[in-house]
Amino acid sequence: MTYISAKPVRQDAESLPANDNDRATLADLSFLDAINSEDEVADIARRAERLGHATLIAMAIGLAALPIVCLMLV
Repeated sequence: MTYISAKPVRQDAESLPANDNDRATLADLSFLDAINSEDEVADIARRAERLGHATLIAMAIGLAALPIVCLMLV
């Protein structure tokens, strides 16, 4: 199976058009370089899932403890 990447291969100075005036620099004009890699996206998703689980547990504890606290104050 061929791996397809969202990021294009960077162009070397030799592959630029003939009318380019500055051939010593690389042509890095793609906005796709700003996209996170798959490992970074997976790490962000893992952290978001852990935060969601912690929030769910805190809400469950709060909903269970609130009636007890109200009954103790009455």
